[in-house]
Amino acid sequence: MKQALVLGVGNLLWADEGFGVRCVEAFDQRYDVPGNVTVADGGTQGLYLVDLMREYNPVVIFDAVDFGDRPGTLKRVYDSDIPAFVGAHKMSLHQAGLQDVIACAKLLGGCAEDMLLIGVQPVELEDYGGSLRPAVRARIPEALSLAADYLGQHGFRVTERQQPATSDVITPGLDLVSYETGRPDAATACRQGDGRVLARAVKS
Repeated sequence: MKQALVLGVGNLLWADEGFGVRCVEAFDQRYDVPGNVTVADGGTQGLYLVDLMREYNPVVIFDAVDFGDRPGTLKRVYDSDIPAFVGAHKMSLHQAGLQDVIACAKLLGGCAEDMLLIGVQPVELEDYGGSLRPAVRARIPEALSLAADYLGQHGFRVTERQQPATSDVITPGLDLVSYETGRPDAATACRQGDGRVLARAVKS
């Protein structure tokens, strides 16, 4: 029996870098999938994802990618074009890892042949502890629909839930609601840098 994987990669702690992880969280809440579809938070695990890329086909990957396009733009990249594309549009360490993951899986004897990368052009990446920007968050529903359609094209029955379910894909406490309500605001957390320190640095 074919086994499909829906994978989100990225870092929740760096604003729009968390797009991929928030997508799999929302996908798990919105859709009911058969037992041969796995929904997973790949985070920044890099080469630890090699086995997943070898075990599943097809694979859908959500990620934030620097296309050099208008912030919030959503794009799709397919199959063998993904490694070269990600390599040419490096944005962070985990993206280099994604390229390496695919290469290592091939070296070990096999990698998913059917892959879809659903990427969004980020607005902000330098806000440590920040959340997705509105232009990026607004693209999540479309990204989920693209993933569901792709799985359907490959014979996997994905149905939309009548009511959103609680997702167990994300580590407790890092789900979107807990993360948004539990973190301090930008001023308290000094996510943009401590002005007192920055002022001294400029004077010196």
